[in-house]
Amino acid sequence: MPFRPILWGMSKKQEAPWMPGSERGGSLAFAAALVAAWPMSGQAQGAPADAPARLAPVVVTATRTAESPFDLPASIDRIGVDTIRDARPQVNISESLGGVAGLLARDRQNYAQDVQISVRGFGARSTFGIRGVRLYVDGIPATLPDGQGQITNVDLGSADSIEVLRGPFSALYGNSSGGVIQVFTEEGSGPPTVGAGVVAGSYGALRFGLKASGGVGGFGYVVSGSAFRIDGYREHSAAERNIGNAKLTWQDDANRVTFVVNSVALPKAQDPLGLTRAQFETDPRGVDPVAIAFDTRKTVDQTQVGLVYERRIDAVNSLRALVYSGHRNTEQFQAIPVGPQASPLHPGGVIMLSRDYRGTDVRWTAKTRLADGPATVVAGVAYDELDEHRRGFQNFVGTTLGVEGALRRDENNDVSNFDQYLQGSWQFAPRWTVHAGVRHSKVRFASEDHYVVPPNPDDSGKLDFDATLPVVGLMFAATPALHLYVTAGRGFETPTLNELAYRPSGLTGLNLALGAAKSDSYEAGVKTRNDWGDVNVALFETRTSNEIATLSNVGGRSTFQNVGSTRRRGLETAWSADLRENLRAQVAYTRLDARYRDTFQTCTVTPCPVPNLTIPAGNRIPGIARDSLYGAVGWVPPLGLRGGVEARALSKVWVNDANSDAAAGFATVNVSAGYVARVGTVDLTGFARVDNLFGRNYAGSVIVNEGNARYFEPAPTRNWTVGLTAALGF
Repeated sequence: MPFRPILWGMSKKQEAPWMPGSERGGSLAFAAALVAAWPMSGQAQGAPADAPARLAPVVVTATRTAESPFDLPASIDRIGVDTIRDARPQVNISESLGGVAGLLARDRQNYAQDVQISVRGFGARSTFGIRGVRLYVDGIPATLPDGQGQITNVDLGSADSIEVLRGPFSALYGNSSGGVIQVFTEEGSGPPTVGAGVVAGSYGALRFGLKASGGVGGFGYVVSGSAFRIDGYREHSAAERNIGNAKLTWQDDANRVTFVVNSVALPKAQDPLGLTRAQFETDPRGVDPVAIAFDTRKTVDQTQVGLVYERRIDAVNSLRALVYSGHRNTEQFQAIPVGPQASPLHPGGVIMLSRDYRGTDVRWTAKTRLADGPATVVAGVAYDELDEHRRGFQNFVGTTLGVEGALRRDENNDVSNFDQYLQGSWQFAPRWTVHAGVRHSKVRFASEDHYVVPPNPDDSGKLDFDATLPVVGLMFAATPALHLYVTAGRGFETPTLNELAYRPSGLTGLNLALGAAKSDSYEAGVKTRNDWGDVNVALFETRTSNEIATLSNVGGRSTFQNVGSTRRRGLETAWSADLRENLRAQVAYTRLDARYRDTFQTCTVTPCPVPNLTIPAGNRIPGIARDSLYGAVGWVPPLGLRGGVEARALSKVWVNDANSDAAAGFATVNVSAGYVARVGTVDLTGFARVDNLFGRNYAGSVIVNEGNARYFEPAPTRNWTVGLTAALGF
């Protein structure tokens, strides 16, 4: 039998001939039963119209081995290919994540800053990129060793599944693991198929996509690409983005090799910045004049490659080895006024980053029996490193603004992590299973300053962090349809290079006084499945010491500090069901109470040699909604007319530590309709959708602690999208 890491349709009593801890699309398929990511309308590009009925998936994110999510003491969800692509623009990953309890994904309508993702409140403070949440694409880290991540290189047109892990078991992925998100490209197999699609929408949105896939013998391939452009909902928010992705696989009876290469180019991404409350209420499509004056913008290009080798040694043991490497260039023009840059210590208003990153992860897996109960052990080591060349320039020349001026900063920053991990599970009684693990992580920062021009001193320095992170969970199968569990674990989060980049005092060099945050997390949950659907309920609490928080944030430049302890406590509930053949429904609700437990001082001006504002204990952590509700229903036959309705409600979100202002709560409704047809060997799919059907004006996201009070990032009012795809099979 050939190597098959996919276990679709297996019952929990079955075992595949062998299953390495492969982090690939099909086997990483999360619990469609847990929070079933069902399609809203339309057919996935290149997918056969007469798709088979849904089967129970398995997941590997929590344990690194194939498991039924119903049998795991963790909150874990799968978003399937239908939800990722059907009746969606396939532009931002936030499109697909709305139905995941505990996760808040917000499209900022700002392609210079990436989407905003937080998991149980972790990541909410990020003003750009994604932090506090570990990201992986086809098993390759999209989070760098310092904890900063980005997800713009994902081509959703060829994505097969997304897994989201929340809670204590996330810590087994190391630094900054408030949650884990893994994206997987589909597998190439069967006769060759070529597909093309076009999506158009409001505000000049236009996306073209191409994909080719197939396989012969043990070889499979998927090659895809997309080109996207948009004028933008707001003034000065136009963007262009091009993505290419290729996944090649080869396997025989005992071996499997996966090669992945992808690239993303962002040749144009204007940054409209945030708006003050007065600006937001007067003209939500407008922009602060400084964005125009300094032509705030970002350009990015990135290419990375990865190779995964999996080897079945015998019926018990298997080995997996990953190597990857990549390069990313970023140039960003900020709205720093000319005046402050007169100081010879100021690093300027233009940031240029050249980053080379690489790493490896090698692990051994053994599936055996202990005292007549099935047991699994996974042991591995991971090493990742980042070499960054950071330069700063003035953002003016003479009286001309928004151009590259004189050099004001030049340094090389290196970050590396070396981690060792061990985890396993043992069913020690017919209805009891224990899962446990530990990870030791050491993260090192080193900076070498090349801009030593008096009075600018040599700011070279080093900073090391290390932590040991234990996790344990216990699952009790009360009945075949009712499982109960408890889990506890410890995590930690180092500051990122961007959080270390500036000192609050206005002096030069990295903020080496910033420490790592450590957290203790607890979770108790219930999972049940019956004729009325699948229900998951989880209670959780995380207590963090040495929390990292924003100290100042002006003109896109932030400084940070440690502020003592915080507490995140909440409830997640999710229900999904097939109400009848082809009629699917889903509801997800989150209650999250996130507060500071210690009083601390923060800044209202920058530079900030001495904090001047007291934040009392008990204030809510900004950027986090207390309540989030999502519901959807869809009619999804394999052929013919499809349709769906989804609704989302979010409570107000505080915008700063002082809790002096907030983005108001809102509720929106989206509708979609589509048609799927097969003509000979061609699958055709067309769809149309309207988002924010009732035209609500609301802030879709906020910029936490923005020093100029430009907190608000408006979401579009009523907007439309239409798409057409065709896939030809040979």
